[in-house]
Amino acid sequence: MAEAARVLIPLPARDFDPTEVAVSWSVLSGHGHRITFATPDGAQAEGDAMMISGEGLDFWGFLPGLRRLRLVGLVLRADARGRDAYRRMVASGEFQHPIAWDSIDPAAFDALVLPGGHRARGMRAYLESGKLQAVTASFFAAGKPVGAICHGVLLAARSRDPATGRSVLYGRRTTGLTWQLERTGWHIARITRFWDPDYYRTYKEAPGEPAGYMSVQQEVTRNLASPADFIDVPDNDPHRRRRTSGTVRDTPDDATPAFVVRDGNYVSARWPGDAQSFANELSAVISTA
Repeated sequence: MAEAARVLIPLPARDFDPTEVAVSWSVLSGHGHRITFATPDGAQAEGDAMMISGEGLDFWGFLPGLRRLRLVGLVLRADARGRDAYRRMVASGEFQHPIAWDSIDPAAFDALVLPGGHRARGMRAYLESGKLQAVTASFFAAGKPVGAICHGVLLAARSRDPATGRSVLYGRRTTGLTWQLERTGWHIARITRFWDPDYYRTYKEAPGEPAGYMSVQQEVTRNLASPADFIDVPDNDPHRRRRTSGTVRDTPDDATPAFVVRDGNYVSARWPGDAQSFANELSAVISTA
């Protein structure tokens, strides 16, 4: 593949995870790839503001006069590197001038990135889009590089191979947002953001469904050939504690907190803490595809 690949990053109108998108954009652009963003109507997208500022994630976050006082919010928001990448990305021409979802021609691109985000109000339209699912299936069918991180893996899992009717992830190995990480964020927010306790759950279980049934991990797993194809950090991994704590993020100089799974031209990761390593691995796949 030519060194400057054409990479498509579809986004919802709002509430995508700033780190997963901006760090991917920064790394891939830094490697010489050309990025095109796509949004529902071709208007500029907006990331999840709470993941940038941290405001609204503390007990008093619903009070206008106290929102800017942050404790938990400083821990849960994007780190300094993610915030810096987001500021640079929103000032870029490609982010300010996206194409519309309906204008996407998969043949015009060499690779696809499916980022995540958890806030239901913005993410559901993205995860449930028949257009984006068809686009994703086209990339898989063509054997082009695809990267999916966090809830982006759910979009991939919902995309169907038109020849078989099965998920494009059927028969592949993947990771994604684990139930452990999703549950931890949800439990914290149920306490600190008590007026909106389900902020970290995009989909909730219906009455009678077991805990976690509608989590990313469990829905993705139901679309795989075998439950063993959903890969989490092994128990004997020497960096397991750092990789599963949900508090340590990778950096350009330290990949030990990250966990990324590659299956052929498909690369997956779990959460914003994997974003640097995820984008580096995807760039390597693109360069050799």
